[in-house]
Amino acid sequence: MPSGAFQPHTDSDRQKQVHRTMASSKVCLLTALCSLMILSTFISSTESASCCLRYVRHRLRCSRLLGYTVQTINTSCDINAIIFHIPGRFVCADPSASWTRRGKDCIDARRMKADQIITEGTRNTTTSA
Repeated sequence: MPSGAFQPHTDSDRQKQVHRTMASSKVCLLTALCSLMILSTFISSTESASCCLRYVRHRLRCSRLLGYTVQTINTSCDINAIIFHIPGRFVCADPSASWTRRGKDCIDARRMKADQIITEGTRNTTTSA
């Protein structure tokens, strides 16, 4: 047969083709599973990155505190902490420290005062209308 002539596929050629296709599918499936595992590991590690791992040693002035969040021990966080919100960052504090309790009290008092001002302003607006 001339080299450029059409040659029909034999059964062994078809088997090789099927084998290559199955091998390729297995590689794709394995790659997808590995990618999924890596992605889930990354997601769980970013969860724990948002947890406090240690406390600051210095005290924060009440005037710098914007708010706070309470962190409790759960599946991704190892310590209880008060996360103070200050301009530009977050600071982790020991919830049992006296300065931490004073900082929380300061923020809570400021919030109550703001809520009271808003409530009084709303009351004055509705009574004058």
